[in-house]
Amino acid sequence: MYAHSDDRSVEKICYDFDHVQMVKSEIEKNFDEWFDKFISTENGSGITDEQFEKLRAKFNVTGSYGNKTKDKSAAYKRIIASAIDEFEKDREDYLNIFDLETLEEYEDDLNTFKSKILRDKCPIIRKTIQNRLAKQLDKYRAEFNRANPSELLQVVTNLCEFEESYETEAYDPEVEVTYKTLGMSALDTDEYTVYGVIGGGIKSHMLFKVNPGCFANRSQFALWAMWYLTNQETFGCAMDSEFLMIDINKCITQQNYFYPYELFSYYAFVIYKLLQEKAAELDAYIDEDYRYVLVDAFLNFIAEQHSDAINVLISQIREGDSYFA
Repeated sequence: MYAHSDDRSVEKICYDFDHVQMVKSEIEKNFDEWFDKFISTENGSGITDEQFEKLRAKFNVTGSYGNKTKDKSAAYKRIIASAIDEFEKDREDYLNIFDLETLEEYEDDLNTFKSKILRDKCPIIRKTIQNRLAKQLDKYRAEFNRANPSELLQVVTNLCEFEESYETEAYDPEVEVTYKTLGMSALDTDEYTVYGVIGGGIKSHMLFKVNPGCFANRSQFALWAMWYLTNQETFGCAMDSEFLMIDINKCITQQNYFYPYELFSYYAFVIYKLLQEKAAELDAYIDEDYRYVLVDAFLNFIAEQHSDAINVLISQIREGDSYFA
């Protein structure tokens, strides 16, 4: 049995106020260290200040090398601009799909919606299906082939309607933010899920690409990053970290691909606020319409710093086990 196998995919303690506050505090405690690496390497494209100082010492280089605050400000601005530029590259594909009038047109052509629109034109699904190197995705391909076209269209339509109504009806930045006030709990229900095909990772990616100001990307790498950002703490969970799935019998450790979007969205918001505070300190600007683009870049950076360890753990997943949907 997997570590997180109850109806809501995590132990009930994960929803308790004290538990949430402990996770939040751990994120805040470790944030500065990761942010400094994020900036000093320009999101992994360069070397850290610590590495630079070692090189200076090795080659006996002395003297000042500029205004650090100014350098960090410029680096942060470049990171933000680069992240948004990368995000926009395939965004139009998602915007074309997430249109209620267009979706209505496929009610009389369900097979085209499944086989042409989702399989061929939705980047996250297309890339998953076409990835023949990852044997664990064979199960996803099989589930997609079996999926009911009508159900696929209905769930995508539901997601589209949720996105359109969310910003105007549910999202209020003036309200004190908790995982409850963010109003994401519905996304963890059957109405917004096609099991094995449109699960937590794919649905969140779709929403993120359409509206990154409101919806965070709960990717597999984001969950691995949360494990490291919280210093691998369990916070009272009996079955280890809530961000992982551990199968002792199969010797498998992987990201908890059932992790509730309701909770993830809150922790993503916490990280956004920390990134926003750094932006104010460094005279940088994060457009609220793209708030979670930077959160996604930051979490991907953390995961990338542990890519070797993560790849070893992922490689242990047995053939047929899906971890992406």
